[in-house]
Amino acid sequence: MTAAAVLIAAVTMVLALALAMSLAWRIWFQTRNAGWIDVAWTIAVGATAFVAAFVPLGAEPRRGALIGAAVAAWTARLAPHLIARTRVRSDDPRYHVLIRHWGADAPRRMFGVCMVLALCGLPLVLAVWLAAHNATGPLGLRDAVGTAFIVAGVAGAALADRQLHRFREHSGGAVCERGLWRYSRHPNYFFEFLVWCAYPVFAIQMGAPWGWLALAAPLTMYFLLVHVSGIPPVERHMLRTRGDAYEGYIARTSAFMPLPLGRSPPPDR
Repeated sequence: MTAAAVLIAAVTMVLALALAMSLAWRIWFQTRNAGWIDVAWTIAVGATAFVAAFVPLGAEPRRGALIGAAVAAWTARLAPHLIARTRVRSDDPRYHVLIRHWGADAPRRMFGVCMVLALCGLPLVLAVWLAAHNATGPLGLRDAVGTAFIVAGVAGAALADRQLHRFREHSGGAVCERGLWRYSRHPNYFFEFLVWCAYPVFAIQMGAPWGWLALAAPLTMYFLLVHVSGIPPVERHMLRTRGDAYEGYIARTSAFMPLPLGRSPPPDR
């Protein structure tokens, strides 16, 4: 794999993502529901990565098929979940505050957000491409470990989302502290991050510099979820709407990684 091949792949990927997010901006402009931006981003990243996994560059074909199946599983799990959530909301509360603050400048600002999201998708898609085209030999232990990360991440995120949905059906607006949510305030985010930890496992090989670029995928996802568009806006919204109950939850529960120690049991409900 040459530097020129990596550069061409990166440029092609970011252009595809930018086009998709331009369409996402148009959907938002027509519906004024920012939840569709996350739906479009998930589908754009998944579809671009799926195609990238099968671009022929002399890779081990079974590894490409494995990576393609992993990307398809991630997309097929997350996209319908986001679609179902967006269809019952008038807007995404994470974006709503920003849009209201921006006022008449919101369309321009939201287009900028969409382009930033396209750039943030590039390390993820590039990591998939690097993983799929690691031609170091037949499938082996490394592939089994990477697959285990993806299975655990997809299954864990699905379980966390299901637990939260079932709780909210009967909670009356209470804070969920059941199941995985007893050990992390955002277990769904943790397991999404875990999925992207798999691709460096597939991609990195000693003596080949380009595979190390795959580390940008989990680093990008961690930064987005923990510091930008994930935990901070969600927790601001929860503090506004749940108040003291959520402050207590913060005091006794890990923000990201599930940690059973150092917390008191949740109150009975």
